[in-house]
Amino acid sequence: MSLIQHFDNMSSFLNDVHTLDKLKQVLDPDILEQAFKHAGVATVRKRRLPLEAIMWSVIGMSLFRNETVWDIANRLDISLPGKNKLVAPSALVQGRQRLGYESVQHTFQLLAHKTFSTQSFEQWCGLNLLAVDGVSFRTHDNQDNREAFGSDSNQHGEVSYPQVRMCSLMEVSSHLLLDSSFDSRRIGEMSLAQRLLPAVPDNSLTLFDRGYYSLGLLHQWQNQGDNTHWMLPARKDLQYQVEHSINDNDKIVILSTSPQARKKFESLPETLMARLTTYKVDGKSYRVLSSLIDPLRFPYEELTEVYTQRWEIELAFREIKQGLNHSKHTLRSKKPDMVRQELWGLLLAYNLIRIVMLDATKDEDILPTQLSFSQSMRQVIAFFMFTPIHSASKLPIHYDELLTTLRLFILPDRLPDRHYPRVIRKKPNKYPYKRKCQSVLN
Repeated sequence: MSLIQHFDNMSSFLNDVHTLDKLKQVLDPDILEQAFKHAGVATVRKRRLPLEAIMWSVIGMSLFRNETVWDIANRLDISLPGKNKLVAPSALVQGRQRLGYESVQHTFQLLAHKTFSTQSFEQWCGLNLLAVDGVSFRTHDNQDNREAFGSDSNQHGEVSYPQVRMCSLMEVSSHLLLDSSFDSRRIGEMSLAQRLLPAVPDNSLTLFDRGYYSLGLLHQWQNQGDNTHWMLPARKDLQYQVEHSINDNDKIVILSTSPQARKKFESLPETLMARLTTYKVDGKSYRVLSSLIDPLRFPYEELTEVYTQRWEIELAFREIKQGLNHSKHTLRSKKPDMVRQELWGLLLAYNLIRIVMLDATKDEDILPTQLSFSQSMRQVIAFFMFTPIHSASKLPIHYDELLTTLRLFILPDRLPDRHYPRVIRKKPNKYPYKRKCQSVLN
């Protein structure tokens, strides 16, 4: 649902609108209510810090990464009126514990599903382009996090901070996250990708990295819904039999599954049919494997260009970690459940900004990915903080002004032939450099 539709439902509001009521129009109250009931935390008790306020403080932890949770709550003015204007820090800690992480997770999933089902996205050969990849987040180094998430280790034991491994499903043309799953460092990305299967929409093509080659996973992905296709780079040691050739660089092949894979995936047949496409870029040969075996619907010329879109998810991870998270190496929270809550809040904040960018480019001849995420993020934060709320009838006007401002942040066209060769990073000098005057005196 478009955010502007939420503002249209404000006709029942009179003057003296509270800040929390304004924020509710950005995040549909029905979604919050469903999420609270799903997590079993809904209550009829009237509190100065209701669950909606705690939810926004969790989202605010990502929007205001360099400020404390107490400052965020007071800056957003999300508490209900009371004797004391400020909120006690202990009340926020207790509120986060009361909210839990499952309600934030379900809010993210409901909002992502509703947005994807109501918005229109750019398609390729009648399919929505999706991408799957993984990323890690570092947590505070304490015993609880080590037991919950684990860390990298060698013969000397654990040698790094505890880390959370996350795998995400993203719509390519908008960078909207459809779903995510995360767990301890010990859980592999393919296991996390398998948890994303319920979120895969019909009529879609998912682009995978080479490391996701698992015939069991790919078979499940292809049979998850109607026209749920996949594509990934072919391994150098790929074993196959040619069923028939479409042309010299395009073949329909048969892949044999192993007994171990069939034991792990009960519905996996002994053979799978796939399409092996070879093409060259700047004289270098590439091969991609896909489930797009219909050469009429998916011509060779189209297949040779689509896989480059997979790198969009890498840009989305950069926007999350460097943009929203301000390149902070370690998450704020110190307890495992609060770490999970913070991560779901980070993804929810990211999607809220992406939804505003979708609204800004709707009915325009530009894509959401052509807008600067960092500039858009700053404008959305300013809208939450500084938009006048004394008159509910003017909120749609302020929101239209926000969308108009976002359209000014169009990025320059990407250079097609940019090349960044791998180099060895220069080792920093162990000792400080001498000043010129010091060397003369010595």
